[in-house]
Amino acid sequence: MTHPVLRIGTRGSPLALKQAELLLSALATAHPDLNEPGAIEVVPIHTSGDRIQDRTLAEAGGKGLFTKEIEEALLAGAVDLAVHSAKDMQTWLPSGLAIGAVLPREDPREALFSSSGARSLAQLPRGAVLGTASLRRQAQALMRQPDLKVVPFRGNVETRLRKLRQGLADATLLAVAGLKRLGRADLLDAILEPEEVLPAVGQGTIAIEIRAGEARLEALLAALTHPPTAACLAAERTLLAVLDGSCRTPIAGLAEPVGADRLRLRALIALPDGSKAHEEEGEGEIADAETLGRELGRRLLAKAGPQFLRSLK
Repeated sequence: MTHPVLRIGTRGSPLALKQAELLLSALATAHPDLNEPGAIEVVPIHTSGDRIQDRTLAEAGGKGLFTKEIEEALLAGAVDLAVHSAKDMQTWLPSGLAIGAVLPREDPREALFSSSGARSLAQLPRGAVLGTASLRRQAQALMRQPDLKVVPFRGNVETRLRKLRQGLADATLLAVAGLKRLGRADLLDAILEPEEVLPAVGQGTIAIEIRAGEARLEALLAALTHPPTAACLAAERTLLAVLDGSCRTPIAGLAEPVGADRLRLRALIALPDGSKAHEEEGEGEIADAETLGRELGRRLLAKAGPQFLRSLK
């Protein structure tokens, strides 16, 4: 085969490349003809988020830093589709792009790593230093342990664990999904339930982005979508849109199937210092996931009130 049938754009980090492998496997299973050598090409793309390591995402410009260059390549036709961690995707996709498939969700919970062996945030020593670049994690950690000191921690999984070993912080939080996909489940010791730290919208979910309206790709990807995960992601992303969510706003949200045809959605919005937070939860039909996300978002906005929301700007 002279030219690849599909070119997949992805970040070049170990986790991103592993997620691209999962997409390759799913495509090959659904379409055996794509097993032919050279049928699919993985195109690593270095993003702004990978280059900027000394600031939080909010300070550097927001979560679009991890998708901007990949989406530009997609719009320019340099790649045919893009594979993303759904939590890295912007609340509103660039014009002309759409989510073409959603793969089955991995464990969305958070894992705590600490030099003291703490198994919960409450067990961290008073005044401990928490390394994180996430305002969502920062806010929830400070809600549980107000005297924590938070310092920026950027980089991939291995980089952040190395910084922890070097003593640059006493503790850090990582997504369980990433460790499992990297084959490092052996490192997981203290997994925090959503009641302690609610995950990011889309955490643990792989989303495939395409140019909107491309029937060939839509048909090719149709068999890959995991309907329960897609419904959960739709509820969470609709919630995020209602809350006008960005990396400058500590927002958390998790939807989970309840039985065969319903979803439970939990959501939180907080001040970055953890001094105030509002939470809501609700259930709805899995077939009407966006309505559930919209209604819960509106309830959360009403509960928070205009003064709280102004303090987030």
